[in-house]
Amino acid sequence: IGDIERSAGANRDIARIVRTLPGVAFSPIGYRNDLIVRGGGPSENTFFIDGIEIPNINHFATQGASGGPVSILNADLIRQVKFYTGAFPVDRGNALSSVMEISLRDGNPDKQRFKATLGASEAAFSGSGHFDKISTYTFSVRQSYLQLLFKLLGLPFLPNYIDAQGKVRITPSPRYEIVVLGLVGIDNMRLNTDEKGESNEYILSYLPKIEQETFTLGATMQHFGGKHIQRLAIGYSYLANRNTKYIDNDSSSEDNLRLRLRSVEGKGSVRFENRSLLGGWRLREGVELSLRHYTNQTRQLVASEVDTYSTYKTDLLFMGYALFFSADSLSANERFSASLGVRFDGSTYSSRMSRLWHQTSPRLALSYNLGKGFAVSGSTGLYYELPPLTALGYRVEGVLANRKLTYMGVFSSAVGVEYALRDRLTISLEGFYKRYFDVPLSVADNIPLTCKGNDYGVTGDEVLISSAQGRSYGTELSLRWQIPGKLNLVGAFTLYWSEYRSNRYSDYIPSSWDNRWIANVSATYDLPRRWSIGAKLSAIGGAPYTPYDEAQTALKNYWDAVGRAKLDYSRYNEERLRPFVQLDIRVDKVWQFRRWGLGIYLDLENVTFSEITLPDALISTGEIENPTSPISEQRYRLKRISQRNGTLIPTIGINVEF
Repeated sequence: IGDIERSAGANRDIARIVRTLPGVAFSPIGYRNDLIVRGGGPSENTFFIDGIEIPNINHFATQGASGGPVSILNADLIRQVKFYTGAFPVDRGNALSSVMEISLRDGNPDKQRFKATLGASEAAFSGSGHFDKISTYTFSVRQSYLQLLFKLLGLPFLPNYIDAQGKVRITPSPRYEIVVLGLVGIDNMRLNTDEKGESNEYILSYLPKIEQETFTLGATMQHFGGKHIQRLAIGYSYLANRNTKYIDNDSSSEDNLRLRLRSVEGKGSVRFENRSLLGGWRLREGVELSLRHYTNQTRQLVASEVDTYSTYKTDLLFMGYALFFSADSLSANERFSASLGVRFDGSTYSSRMSRLWHQTSPRLALSYNLGKGFAVSGSTGLYYELPPLTALGYRVEGVLANRKLTYMGVFSSAVGVEYALRDRLTISLEGFYKRYFDVPLSVADNIPLTCKGNDYGVTGDEVLISSAQGRSYGTELSLRWQIPGKLNLVGAFTLYWSEYRSNRYSDYIPSSWDNRWIANVSATYDLPRRWSIGAKLSAIGGAPYTPYDEAQTALKNYWDAVGRAKLDYSRYNEERLRPFVQLDIRVDKVWQFRRWGLGIYLDLENVTFSEITLPDALISTGEIENPTSPISEQRYRLKRISQRNGTLIPTIGINVEF
């Protein structure tokens, strides 16, 4: 928890904390915290909190992916985070790039403790205590005023959110434990049309007003029976997404409507597992059932026709199921360990997906302690993920258009060596290789769906075929140095390639996540009298990008319907941005009194005022070049505007514990 609290530039956001780990890229564009892990897209990650799946941990989520600008989770409640970039546990399915397991703190069994936090972007109140001798609780409530910060920074969108989370742990006897948890987020992003400037004008031309409500409710019950532990987990997650956009942001007339999207998706799940300790073996077996539903009602201006709207409705309901088994062994001298597992997934969405043997996921992990601080390890596995509900539920003329889609798959392997010196210094080097198959490919754009999803809105609602393939490979070097009570330093460097092809007969080209290299160094140092200082240096190679299709962009019908430049997908990712480097600094001071504590902090994000320069954007001037031509041929005069992002973001915060 201390790493989360005092990490420079992280703003107490768990997704920003793990970005300092090897293999995890970051996006300096758009104030987002999408997880790009080992060359995979933001839709390839899954999250669990105390055994309950959380489809998304971010406010203003991109439906069909998993990213957003800020985390729903309050760091005050987090006890531990396990982040897997490979060798996923068999009971954690539906992921291709990473699995994040978050454990929340238990309530204080002795005292009632509370904490109030006031920062530059939010106010939070959390508590930890007990109801009686067998039950404890933790909770958090946050209200943002991020819109004030964004307005001060001159940004064209003003997000506002409220979230709450809580956990109750009940131990009726030494053999039973019951945990109930809940998580809710309410989001409202309005457009800041008062802001001037060409860059803001461009964003306002396409960004919709976004309203979302999301929640997850879950409960787990564990029975401790000596060498056997049984666990039952029940959860339900819900997301309501509403996007609204008018031409020139003029909502005075319905004739100006460009987009009205109303979508709901949810998932209910039940998982039962048994864990056994038999001699030197630890066995785990279990079963999982889920029920998914998805609805969408959208009215949208058609880009290819004059003043024509498409009305789209869908309603989807299907079941999913899984079986899993694993066996872990540790040698008598504790130098050699092995883990072997297999998972089977299926769903009733289609006859192809219903056959468990088509989604068989074997996995193996080995490690050996060579002595004198050296150890080697390796893992390999096959993993599957269901395409997003936005894709599975997409209809054309009332018929499910993507019924032939299959599970996305990846074959992932890694091998590494590690050196550890008395738990103070750890250095590791690991190489990895990932081969993707059956990835949904956009029929209209001829690019894989996993190359989308790092912007606001919805991804996946289009005609797709499961033909795309991909590969990602590279090496990771990481270092961790600790001096107890003084210094905690973490550094990582990753060199990698991320590529895809539309089918097995095509050539590989760079994917959207092919930054080639990532470097992060983060450190905190404890000074006398409860002062501490932290710094984080982040650097990343330039991302590839696609040039614009100027001829299509200029068409009046297209611009009125979309409001942003069309990419020339025939030249996909031919160009590349420049590398980006950023430095963040944080200073903390804590006063501890008899019955309460006070903490203040100053966080300076991007003290180097680093700017990332994007390709010049194309935007309509509103002037028609050929007004006498038929409406379908009329073209706007376009203009180019420079796009540069990067400014100092200061945050002053106060924490009060009592």
